[in-house]
Amino acid sequence: MRRSRVSQRDVVRGDRGAVVHGRRRRAGKLAALAAGALVVTGCATSVGPPEVTFYGDGHVVNAKPVLHCDVLVRTCDKYPDAAVTLKVRPGAPVQISVPSEIRDTPWLVNVQYADAKGNLNVKQQYFSPGTRLSYTATPDGPEGQLVVVEVQQLGAAYAADQSGKPILDENGNPQLVARAYWSLQVQPLAQPAPVQP
Repeated sequence: MRRSRVSQRDVVRGDRGAVVHGRRRRAGKLAALAAGALVVTGCATSVGPPEVTFYGDGHVVNAKPVLHCDVLVRTCDKYPDAAVTLKVRPGAPVQISVPSEIRDTPWLVNVQYADAKGNLNVKQQYFSPGTRLSYTATPDGPEGQLVVVEVQQLGAAYAADQSGKPILDENGNPQLVARAYWSLQVQPLAQPAPVQP
């Protein structure tokens, strides 16, 4: 049996950790290590899919993905209620901010907007991996109204026809399949009537 020396000061102070041959000190250290491991493990398991931030007309909303798949688009999680809404005036932009998990992959933005005559139009902006963390979606012209803004994260899978051959884009490259997307539904915000003297 290992013995430790107990000083008069330890006994007078009532420092029981010193009296019990260091067992309490070691137990305290082990408990602290176990608690630290639990905190680290708890943080790692509670992280969900990345969120995209949309900002328009002075309001901000964070969106979870409507669909989020692994990079090969084999296993997917669906979040049908994840689409978010913002009220935005005609002609006003929406700013988009993506986390590094999206920035570090190919991603794109699809913008659907109505022109001054009410005709629906779509424009798309593609970003190479590692190039952008943000984008500003705008309608064409001051009377245009944003309708839908979607962020798509592309995966390593490509689109194929019925025979399994890759579907190619205009440059002859296989079209990549979106592995995740985040959706903002824009609600038109009425502009105040002009003040007349």
